[in-house]
Amino acid sequence: MSEADGDEFDNHSAMELWLHDLSVDSATRVAGALMIFVGSLLGVLLGIALISTNVGEILAGQLDGSDGVADVDGIVSTALEDGTTGGEPAEGVRVSILDSDELEIGHDFTNSGGRFSIDDVPRRSSTLLVEHPGNRTVRITLVPGDYAQIPVTLTPGDGIDEYDMSGESHLGESVLIGSTIAALTLLAGLAGMVGGLESYRGDRYRRTWWLSFFGLWSRGMLFIGPMFILLGMGMTHLTRDQFTDYTED
Repeated sequence: MSEADGDEFDNHSAMELWLHDLSVDSATRVAGALMIFVGSLLGVLLGIALISTNVGEILAGQLDGSDGVADVDGIVSTALEDGTTGGEPAEGVRVSILDSDELEIGHDFTNSGGRFSIDDVPRRSSTLLVEHPGNRTVRITLVPGDYAQIPVTLTPGDGIDEYDMSGESHLGESVLIGSTIAALTLLAGLAGMVGGLESYRGDRYRRTWWLSFFGLWSRGMLFIGPMFILLGMGMTHLTRDQFTDYTED
């Protein structure tokens, strides 16, 4: 090392000298590549887990596809009157499920919070029947498992209030959204893994950077995968001069 070079390094702090040593060491780039690859791999595993998840788990466990049954959960409350009374949970209300022949196939009574739960109801068009003395009878047509919670309001008086919820299910949309998120998670993880391999090769800096950036969206183990990828991207940026196609802008 010439005297001029020594004087140049004398003007740098210990931190700057340490970073310079890291930037010229190929091991730094390899370590960064490994972090990007591992972080993205966690994202790939998450994507595979999401894709293989049962539809019922995607929809909060409402649907049990193994035997075609589902749980019907909901809450019964009193109607709000004059803006001052009502709107409170109704306890001890009988809630029944009727099949297409008007035969009861399950029932429950609301608890102190007004909630009810009828388990293992066949997934076909049924009627939710709510009857309580002094209030109008409520009949709701639905398909068990299409809704996480069924809200029922008791209105004082006689007669029957009928509602049809069988055609309003967003089951298909929910499954589509869940499947799309799972597929994008998997693709992002794969992109990140390719970015890790590109960093290891040290040929294409910008391609490595963008692939690693996409890998961040794979969300492997929530923050652990992205943290690994960010650290790897930092090392990749530090060693950018080692890439054969890198030129200063």
